Amino acid sequence: MKTPCVYILSSVSKVLYIGVTSDLEARLWQHKNKTYSGFSSKYDVTILVHVELLPDMRQAIEREKQIKKWRREKKLELIRTSNPHWEDLSAGWGLG
Repeated sequence: MKTPCVYILSSVSKVLYIGVTSDLEARLWQHKNKTYSGFSSKYDVTILVHVELLPDMRQAIEREKQIKKWRREKKLELIRTSNPHWEDLSAGWGLG
């Protein structure tokens, strides 16, 4: 998927990671295969629980910043609204 988007990943214990990309499939592959040592790798944050597609990268970056400023409860409510069962939205993509 080569569209600007904001995404939220979760670990099994619900540690959250919020990111932005224009190539969601490639970026998720990196997260799931832990190609970078960092937050998502350290805390095993690999479950795609929320995605918002945006018209351009500038808007995607602004939305990412907005969500990152929210309190945790508001982030959880966003996820519960769009994905009440916290399913991995990338299941079946064959990413790793």
